Amino acid sequence: MAAAAPPPIIKVAALCGSLRKGSYNRGLLRAAMEVSKSINGLEIEYVDISPLPFLNTDLEVDGTYPPVVEAFRQKILAADSVIFASPEYNYSVTGPLKNAIDWASRPPNVWADKAAAIVSTGGGFGGGRSQYHLRQIGVYLNLHFINKPEFFLNAFQPPPKFDTEGNLIDDATKERLKEILLSLYTFTLRLQGKRD
Repeated sequence: MAAAAPPPIIKVAALCGSLRKGSYNRGLLRAAMEVSKSINGLEIEYVDISPLPFLNTDLEVDGTYPPVVEAFRQKILAADSVIFASPEYNYSVTGPLKNAIDWASRPPNVWADKAAAIVSTGGGFGGGRSQYHLRQIGVYLNLHFINKPEFFLNAFQPPPKFDTEGNLIDDATKERLKEILLSLYTFTLRLQGKRD
């Protein structure tokens, strides 16, 4: 009897909209990377957006981009899908995240036809309003977000969700992250035509 084929490998780029080292949103991505080790076929790479300059088309010379921008664009291009940790600043996405999105949308748009998921944490609605703006941006980029499950986390309601370094310590939240990752994996395969 033939052995079962290994599951397809899905490469996920993980982007955090906060540049702060102890960011809870970055903590969500660290936890997602840890949780992903229990999901066959899913590989997550954290992609740092902090080195990117402000978008300025004067920096584009003869159709080329600054090396740091090109390196970022290549990371997105090589990924099968994307997970965004999107904190909410003034009811919207953060400036650094929008800047990264805009750089990667310059011709050719490297977001196109990729699956994506969003997680967020913070006070109140847990970053939820930023997610709705990010979904709107995704429409123009031809970036396809999973619809369910949604993931908003109020970081300040008991029981404690994060330690003093911003690491996720709540097991129930880790389970919710796993559900997001499984949904992203399945949806990515479907978009690629590898699964009905």
